[in-house]
Amino acid sequence: QACTDSTLIIKPGERAAIPTGLSVEIPEGYEIQVRPRSGLAFKKGLTVVNSPGTIDSDYRGEIKILVINLGSETLEIKHRDRIAQLVLQKVDQIHWEEVVTLKETARGTGGFGSTGLSTPTE
Repeated sequence: QACTDSTLIIKPGERAAIPTGLSVEIPEGYEIQVRPRSGLAFKKGLTVVNSPGTIDSDYRGEIKILVINLGSETLEIKHRDRIAQLVLQKVDQIHWEEVVTLKETARGTGGFGSTGLSTPTE
């Protein structure tokens, strides 16, 4: 929820850091993911800039929701408006191993658009 003394105005294309008034102690090995509210994103174009945003377990400050107005109308955010979802998620800590070559796969280096759609047959 937004925690603000006054109405926040977010014009089309603008970004904002919306205060929540929340500070939390996240257990080690976990993170909080900040996700958009689907209805607000679809109907108004307000979404989380770096979706999903990550709040690390060692952060102790106020949680602020980083949003962008992708819609065509100016939006007003008032105190207690629900603007995002917070999800507590376990984080696996891994150790990367640098290698010289990678194992071959059927996809190989095929990038964007290389899977998902079948090519028409004649």
